[in-house]
Amino acid sequence: MSHAVTLRSLCRAPEIGANSYHLSFGDTNIVIDAGMHPKQDGDEAVPQFHLLDANSVDAIFVSHAHLDHIGTLPVLQREQPHARVYMTPEVVDLADALLHNSVNVMTSQGDELGIDAYPLFTHGDLDELSQVWQGQHYRKTFEPFWDQDLQVTFRDAGHVLGSAGILFEAEGKRVFYTGDVQFNDQTLIKGADFEDLGPLDALIVETTRGNAPSSPDFDREAEVARLIEDMTETLHRNGSVLIPVFAMGKTQEVLTMIQNAKEAGDLPDVPVTIGGLSTKMTTIYDRYATNANRKRPDFRILRDMELRAGTRRRGKSVPIRYQEQAIYALSSGMMSEHTVSNKFARNFLPNPANSVHFVGYSDPSTPSYHVRQASTGDLISLDESKDPVQLNCQVEEYQFSGHSTREQLLDFIVASGAKKIFLVHGDLSASQWFERELAERMPDAEVTIPEPGVDYTL
Repeated sequence: MSHAVTLRSLCRAPEIGANSYHLSFGDTNIVIDAGMHPKQDGDEAVPQFHLLDANSVDAIFVSHAHLDHIGTLPVLQREQPHARVYMTPEVVDLADALLHNSVNVMTSQGDELGIDAYPLFTHGDLDELSQVWQGQHYRKTFEPFWDQDLQVTFRDAGHVLGSAGILFEAEGKRVFYTGDVQFNDQTLIKGADFEDLGPLDALIVETTRGNAPSSPDFDREAEVARLIEDMTETLHRNGSVLIPVFAMGKTQEVLTMIQNAKEAGDLPDVPVTIGGLSTKMTTIYDRYATNANRKRPDFRILRDMELRAGTRRRGKSVPIRYQEQAIYALSSGMMSEHTVSNKFARNFLPNPANSVHFVGYSDPSTPSYHVRQASTGDLISLDESKDPVQLNCQVEEYQFSGHSTREQLLDFIVASGAKKIFLVHGDLSASQWFERELAERMPDAEVTIPEPGVDYTL
């Protein structure tokens, strides 16, 4: 006898940030992801875990290690102490490093901004709670409970190292959660492995790029070539290059682009410096270099590239020294206040020989967005506590998204043949684009943008 299967969004709104979803398969209760909202502070950054009964969750499944999917996992674990926790082995390592760093960031913000709730958890909490995390490999179906009818399979989502789409099979239903997905190969990470999923009863799918129509002329390799050419031009005029990058994902992709170009003779063999959390993340990427989802399984970034890394002495970071004809790949990608890229930019942006190259998303509230929107000679506020700086250097932007285009995702959804489709992880207007398109292409499917706190039957 089959029981009801339901989905409830624990997000605070239909948007990106604080991602978390509750699935019930009869008496089995699971939660997918436990993110932190990047634009909120304190308790407002946490999903609506209060919608869950105490000690009601049997298992937690994590799609990947970005903070908007894993940033409040320790909070959820504290509230659901009996829940088992599953992710890929790569995410086990990445999450441990990222969440420990998050404790440091929250502690600083708590002190500087007076946020009483910070940190949401401590290093000690994390050390204890991470002991129950279990790594499961791609395409290896496992049963989390010996006495409950639930089978789970992780599939490579191609987004960042260890990212997974998750297939749940129970109560006669097959439910697939995409997480964040990239179908195309990137420079280092291969595209998603979502082939042969079989018939689906329900699909929970991200809609990140629903507001971004893709150009039919876009070619990723040509975009890489443009980045290398622009950097080479800067180096030949005795300037230096700044690439603000996210510590996990973009850093390793950009470093691989640089190494490929150096090996091909397309980029001068100049010093490359990384800083912030990037070194620790790159160490973990190298640890899993032989994984099948790597385009260069023989390539280990820290071993094969002569990188310079930002250092710490007596617990404090040492400012990175500027030199001509050098490349700096520094986090954070949005040049947020107090990060390495933000501090370095203060003396870098005024030099007209230099160039800054943006390879990822910039939120409108961040310094990186202000730099991208500015004109030569404009004054830029990098840190509200300090004087603005004049932008004299060259600014360039490139498209290297870790998310699939909306057209690719739409084709995947249609091909899945899912009877019920839930559109998540996107601004409301982005999800609504998918809703309109699917009304035409899949008129018999039930398409929903789930309202937080509402139960939907699958």
